[in-house]
Amino acid sequence: MVNVREQCSWCTEDKEDATEKAKILVKGGMERLRRLETVPIRTVPVEKACLIVGGGIAGMNAALDLANQGIKVYLVEEKTTIGGRMAQLDRTFPTDDCSI
Repeated sequence: MVNVREQCSWCTEDKEDATEKAKILVKGGMERLRRLETVPIRTVPVEKACLIVGGGIAGMNAALDLANQGIKVYLVEEKTTIGGRMAQLDRTFPTDDCSI
């Protein structure tokens, strides 16, 4: 891949100079293409699992949604309890329900 527009057309005022520069870039791109090696294809076993960092409301909802889809979920929380800021609230808006 050679970017002729960015490296020649827009930055070189003289058309002949731009054409020569484009030819050099294309030759360089072709030489790079000749030296490329194929990348071997590997298959890797994948475990259908998910790590969720944070046991707040969003983390717990995401964990429940993924678990309901049959995905193994690891929920990690740094504090000793889950619930995040929501567990610290007395009442919630707009229903004025108890947050716990």
